[in-house]
Amino acid sequence: MSATSSTTSDISATLGAKSEDLSIGAIVPVRNEGRHIESTLRQLLRQEYDAERCEILVVDGGSTDDTVERVRAIAAKHPRVRLLDNPQRLSSAARNIGIRHSRGEVVLIVDGHCELGSPLLLKNVSDAFRRSGADCLGRPQPLDVAGATLMQRAISLARSSRLGHHPSSFIYSDRERFVPAHSVAVAYRRKVFEQVGYFDEEFDACEDVELNHRLDRAGLKCFFTPAIQVRYHPRSNLAGLFRQIVRYGRGRMRLLRKHPDTFSLGSLLPAIFFLGVLAGWSGGFLRPWLWWVYFGILGLYAGAILYESAKIAITQKNMRLLPLLPVVLATIHLASATGSIGEFLAGMKRRAMELLSHPHRRRSQTSAVDRADDLPDERVPTHE
Repeated sequence: MSATSSTTSDISATLGAKSEDLSIGAIVPVRNEGRHIESTLRQLLRQEYDAERCEILVVDGGSTDDTVERVRAIAAKHPRVRLLDNPQRLSSAARNIGIRHSRGEVVLIVDGHCELGSPLLLKNVSDAFRRSGADCLGRPQPLDVAGATLMQRAISLARSSRLGHHPSSFIYSDRERFVPAHSVAVAYRRKVFEQVGYFDEEFDACEDVELNHRLDRAGLKCFFTPAIQVRYHPRSNLAGLFRQIVRYGRGRMRLLRKHPDTFSLGSLLPAIFFLGVLAGWSGGFLRPWLWWVYFGILGLYAGAILYESAKIAITQKNMRLLPLLPVVLATIHLASATGSIGEFLAGMKRRAMELLSHPHRRRSQTSAVDRADDLPDERVPTHE
């Protein structure tokens, strides 16, 4: 057993003698979270949980704002807050750094810009693991925070609607049950990483979905409970939302490339639709009757968005949302399509470059074999 594993076991055994609560490592990957990180850390520090059984590891990916200074100021007063460096700047790498430095029996991923909501979050995490016996825990992740602007409110409501998120996701559910880890798992027993490995650092988005897919494939259990939900700060404008969803679209395509069994029509519908829009435009010039089909489909799409937007605004009793919601939904779909198509094309380009380079390697290998064949028998190297 390694020194690190021995130390972790010793700490866990010592902590286990003091309490039935599990020791928890809260991992907070950040980059330029100066506006929110203090609030997130203070919420973690105010948790009604044995301070000796909770460590907070902030993993910074080269922030250019005052994130690091703010974290250091808090860490100077609270030794259980530690600041770690993430030179790769990727969220996947940050999570792995935190896991490897954590000494907890379980690890909990906490974003740098969220509201924990309850001072019992860590207690609920420990209780849920004990009640369920699960290997990991999933939670709802509503985009709904105090003091949100009208635009943030529109983004939050649009993303939680039927037209705004993956149809098979449980992230907006409110019922406790066992579910696939796929899109919801955020807390893990340490043994999970020993069994299925760490986050894939080839991913800059959807790294959690990729890991959770491996958990599902390995037959590990995920217990979903609203008792550990947190609320995320939605993007404040359309440009920020567009960039976020583009990353998600790219991540989904990388996930599909690595795990073809994750294919679902729902996640690719935006890309298929917008490709159809481009193809349909040119098709109308070739066959005039196709214009009727083209504009009919566009009309159905616009009608679906307007219907969903009106339903949301009426349900929320806030008609000021109505002008914003259609634009937000269209932005989500366009960004998802852009990310998926962009990553597909990038992958095709990488593949083409690999194929172009293969003949050179094959010729080099063939030449080496030919030279070996020309040697006398006693000079040909053998492998015992």
